[in-house]
Amino acid sequence: MTQFKTLSFYIAFGLTLLCAVLGSLLANLPYLNIVGALVISLILGMLLQVFRPAVQVAKPGIGFISNKFLRLGIILLGFKLNLVDLAHAGVKTIVLAIGIVTLTILLAYNIARKLGVDPQLAILTASGTGICGAAAVMGISPQLQTTSAAQEEQKREDEVLAVAIVAILGTLFTLIEIVIKPLLHMTPTQFGVMAGGSLHEIAHAVATGGAGGPVSLDSAIITKLSRVLMLAPATLIIGIWYQKNQSVTQTSARQKLPIPWFMAGFILASVIGTFLPLGATVLNALVKLAYIILGMAMAALGLSVNFKVILHRGGKAFLAAFLTSVVLLGAMIIISKIGF
Repeated sequence: MTQFKTLSFYIAFGLTLLCAVLGSLLANLPYLNIVGALVISLILGMLLQVFRPAVQVAKPGIGFISNKFLRLGIILLGFKLNLVDLAHAGVKTIVLAIGIVTLTILLAYNIARKLGVDPQLAILTASGTGICGAAAVMGISPQLQTTSAAQEEQKREDEVLAVAIVAILGTLFTLIEIVIKPLLHMTPTQFGVMAGGSLHEIAHAVATGGAGGPVSLDSAIITKLSRVLMLAPATLIIGIWYQKNQSVTQTSARQKLPIPWFMAGFILASVIGTFLPLGATVLNALVKLAYIILGMAMAALGLSVNFKVILHRGGKAFLAAFLTSVVLLGAMIIISKIGF
């Protein structure tokens, strides 16, 4: 049995690493750079399902990688977050990030629930829309506790669906913002703030901000990373809220609150990367490693996805996220012009 589990892990490790490396390479190509390495890794994992015998043997290892590697990747992603740069951006940018994340999650979740979307899928989609796309979905997901294998399987399907929704919408709104840029009559700073405040993935904000020049790109990155910083408190708050409000946890009401300890690692990595003289080369290598490990977790999700369920359940969640994204873009256009 132990030998089988070891074999399962090695096969899962090889398959997901292949997807993650290919995803990182493909994300450097024109047009695909808008999609981003994580989403490409997810898609490659889904495509690998054609090799059913290998996937079946690797199934236990796939579950381990999608869970444990996810946490490690998010911790390493903290090295991307420079706290000094955020401090220089000022209180206004942090307050803006808090407002965007809070209101976007509330709006997206409530619209989704009104449309009949399950609570778990609704909060994952809302988190990805409000915070930082795929990384937020994967960061929030461990806080949504399950009590059975069937519920855990559904959660994995919801993760894939939420990631797909924010990836599609982020790419769509990236193209929209680049197209309407001449009509907005914004300064480079204003355009960058709008991009960083309204788009879902870091890759989307970089692609759009870059279309406005170097000043716009810097503003987009700082605004977007301010939202990434909200991932830590949002994870804790959503975990506590979900446990108190969902019926799935009623049978274990006396369990301790779901404290996301891996987010402490994320913050510690941010502190280390900001204040210790590691050098740009080391920091870039750690961030690349973070994306490889997160890419492996995303590929593991892709390898376990149920396509029929996703096609059946995705429409209303997509509509909720789309409507929220429209409101968010409109609000950021106004805020950027007035406040920046």
